[in-house]
Amino acid sequence: MSTWWSGLLAGWGLEWAGFAWPWAWTLLPLPLLLRWLLPPRRSARAALRVPWDDRLVALAGTDGGGRGGRWLLPALAWLLLCAALARPQELGPAQAPPRQARQLLLAVDLSGSMSEEDMRLGNAVVDRLTAAKAVISDFLERRAGDRVGLLVFGQRAYMLTPMTLDLATVRQQLRDSVAGLAGRETALGDAIGLGVKRLREQPEGQRVLVLLTDGVNTAGALEPLKAAELAREERVRVYTIAFGGEGSVFSFFGVPVQAPGQGEAVDEDTLGQIAAITGGRFFRARDTAELAGIYAELDRLEPVRVEAEPVRPRIERYAWLLGAALGLALLAGALGPGRRGGQA
Repeated sequence: MSTWWSGLLAGWGLEWAGFAWPWAWTLLPLPLLLRWLLPPRRSARAALRVPWDDRLVALAGTDGGGRGGRWLLPALAWLLLCAALARPQELGPAQAPPRQARQLLLAVDLSGSMSEEDMRLGNAVVDRLTAAKAVISDFLERRAGDRVGLLVFGQRAYMLTPMTLDLATVRQQLRDSVAGLAGRETALGDAIGLGVKRLREQPEGQRVLVLLTDGVNTAGALEPLKAAELAREERVRVYTIAFGGEGSVFSFFGVPVQAPGQGEAVDEDTLGQIAAITGGRFFRARDTAELAGIYAELDRLEPVRVEAEPVRPRIERYAWLLGAALGLALLAGALGPGRRGGQA
C-alpha cells in the first residue's frame, strides 16, 4: 500500500513519508463483516404493481443484476475514508530548527559621567552613552538566536528588559535610556549582583554578563569583588569593559581641544579582577572604534551556537481524501438506492 502511495505522490512531485495511523486500514473490511453478521433486511412489498414496472427497474439499474453498480460509490467512499483515517503524510522541505541561544545580559552604566562628551561618532562629537548605544545596537543585530536582557545601573541597578529573543525591544529600551536615569553615582557591585540573580535561572554554561562602565564603584551595598565571587559560584562569566576618553572635546576656532575629564577615572584594576575571578575578560575602550572592536571580539568569544541538523516536517495529506470520500457519499445518497421491484 505504501509503495502505491509513494508512486502516486512522486508523480505529483511530492516525497512519501508513510501513514501516521496504518492500523486504520484494518477497518476496510468492516462493511462486509457487518453485512455478513447482521440479519438481512426484509424487502418491502410493492404497494402498487404496474405492467411496465420491470422495464423501469431495468432502466434504473436497480434489479438484481445492477447491485454491483449500486455499491460502487459507497465502496469507493469507504476506501477513501479509511485512507484519510490512516493519515498519509508527505515530507516537507528541509528546515533548520531554532538555534540554541546564549543567555546574554548587558549591563550598561547610566551614571552622570556617561554624559561626558569625549567620543566621536562619524564626524560628530557625542557623549559616552550615545557612542555606547550605537556600538551595542550594532552588536545586538548580530546576536540573532540569543536571549538577551538589558540591565542599567547608576546609584541603583534596574532590569529594563528580561531575557528575551525580542532583540528589537532590547534595542528600543537602550535607545530610550539617558544618563542619570538610575542616579548619578555608580553601584558597580549591585549591578553585578542583580545580573547574577537574573542569570542563575538560565541554563548552566550559557550565563554571560557583559558590563560596561566608565567609573568606579561609589554606591550600593555590595562590593564589586564580593559580587564577582557570587558570579563565580553561579557559573556566570563576566566580561568587563572600561569605557571613556580623557575628557570632553570642544572646538576652539575650529580646532578640536581635549578638556580634562570631570568624573573619576575608571577603575581598571577592579574591573580586571572581576573578569579574572569569573572566567571572563577585561577590555579597555578609549574611543568608539575600540569599543566596536571589543564587541566584535565578544562575538568570537561567545558565539551563537550553530544550528542543529535540518529536519523535514511531515505534512498531512488526508484532507483531500476526506473531501473526496464525503463527496462520493453525498453523490451516492443523492442518486439513492433505486426502486426495488417486487411481486404483488
